Amino acid sequence: MVFRNFEELEGSFHASSKKTVVVAAAQDKSALTAVNACRKDGLIDAILVGDEALIREEIKHFHGEMDDAPIVHAETLEEAAKKACLCVRDGQADFILKGKIDTGILLKAAVAEENGLRTGKLMSHLAFLKIPNYHKIIVLTDSGMVLYPTLEQKREIIENAVENLRNMGYDEPKVGILAAVEKVNPKQPETVDAAELTEMYRRGEIKDCIVEGPLSYDILMSRESAHKKGFDSELVGNADILVVPNMPCGNILGKALLFSAEADMAGLIVGAKAPIALTSRGATEKEKRQSLLLAAACAKGAK
Repeated sequence: MVFRNFEELEGSFHASSKKTVVVAAAQDKSALTAVNACRKDGLIDAILVGDEALIREEIKHFHGEMDDAPIVHAETLEEAAKKACLCVRDGQADFILKGKIDTGILLKAAVAEENGLRTGKLMSHLAFLKIPNYHKIIVLTDSGMVLYPTLEQKREIIENAVENLRNMGYDEPKVGILAAVEKVNPKQPETVDAAELTEMYRRGEIKDCIVEGPLSYDILMSRESAHKKGFDSELVGNADILVVPNMPCGNILGKALLFSAEADMAGLIVGAKAPIALTSRGATEKEKRQSLLLAAACAKGAK
């Protein structure tokens, strides 16, 4: 199974798979709009954490539709982040949505041992993108969490992405390790890492997927470009996951696709006990809805 777009992902939901989101600092109109839309469609349930007075003021916009959602009061943003994590730890919620809160505050709570979300795994970021001229959703990682990953961290980043796509129903995700060139060059360390990750896969140390690298972006995404370069691979024009050398590279690539290639995007932090739907301050309601649905999909196999 693969998803060609976010509409297909939404169409895969059934009442029996309904999950509960906890919104950290839920006094945020755009986050609540996305949550309310998904609740009305029967896709999720919700717990709202944050300043109760501000939350109640915001939910007035929904004319009673959000009045039955449980509210957990928190005096500060730090307390809201902690209580959202505790909702997951205690089994009340399946995943977290970032509301009106700084990313750093939320992630600090998520990595704190006492809040119960740590699993011993590396936490990493997945950017799900639907690019108009590509035939399915593609995952970019890591573009928002691990700044300059080591070889071992890159292996964990791959495993996080593969695990979550398999939770969504993918059978054998295809993983391309990005670099500027297809040949190993010691002067370009990312090509050395890519080759070693490919060998790890061939030795059976990275499982449940197909891994190949180093590969340039044009070869991975364009059969025509690969043909002109005389390159042949089952990943060409058919990759599910793109692994970038470092976070700055991934961040730039993701924003270029979003703002210059008219891509749709949703973002998650994975590797914790539950996915965290993480969107930027400028994210649209559509992006937040897509992130909500992706987190719910990835949470299907998380317990």
